[in-house]
Amino acid sequence: MFGLYITHPQVRIDPDVPVPKWGLSEVGAARAHKAAESRWASQLRRVISSDETKAIETAEILATAAGVSVEIVHGMHENDRSATGFLPPPEFEKAADWFFAHPEASFKGWEKAIDAQRRIVSAVNDILALHDPALPIAFVGHGGVGTLLKCHLEDRPIRRDGDQPGGGGNLYCFSLADRRLSCDWTPIEDWQGWM
Repeated sequence: MFGLYITHPQVRIDPDVPVPKWGLSEVGAARAHKAAESRWASQLRRVISSDETKAIETAEILATAAGVSVEIVHGMHENDRSATGFLPPPEFEKAADWFFAHPEASFKGWEKAIDAQRRIVSAVNDILALHDPALPIAFVGHGGVGTLLKCHLEDRPIRRDGDQPGGGGNLYCFSLADRRLSCDWTPIEDWQGWM
């Protein structure tokens, strides 16, 4: 059976609200609802979410389709960027490039990529160690740590070239038996499910 790592889709950007408290925008919510109509969403037996609002909102939409409740795991949050606060998109992209290019250093007080990777890998491994591998499971979180987890699953160095396209609302699928990827980043509303 398979596991999914799903990133929240588009959010309401508000510089006056802490980033972890941002919720889904109308576009993001519509995309999550469209994904929830997919056959794969109804087959999920567990939905695990980061404790950030945008991830919880995405997870709740998918969990409702599956008839399960959301399990919140605090170690799945996005890399901690609170040291700089909100950065306008062009500045954020430059900062993210630096974050991935220098995994063992901190960008202006951000959590180091290597530390964020250890945290997300540990959280996912802890959950899967007690999970029935016959049951489909989804982890709902964020692009940065999702990319760091993907680098780990692919046994390759931390690099941004494995990052999701389009800025959110994507997933990748991996085997629960051997943790190998069976599909790369795909928009959540376009994925056709397990083959």
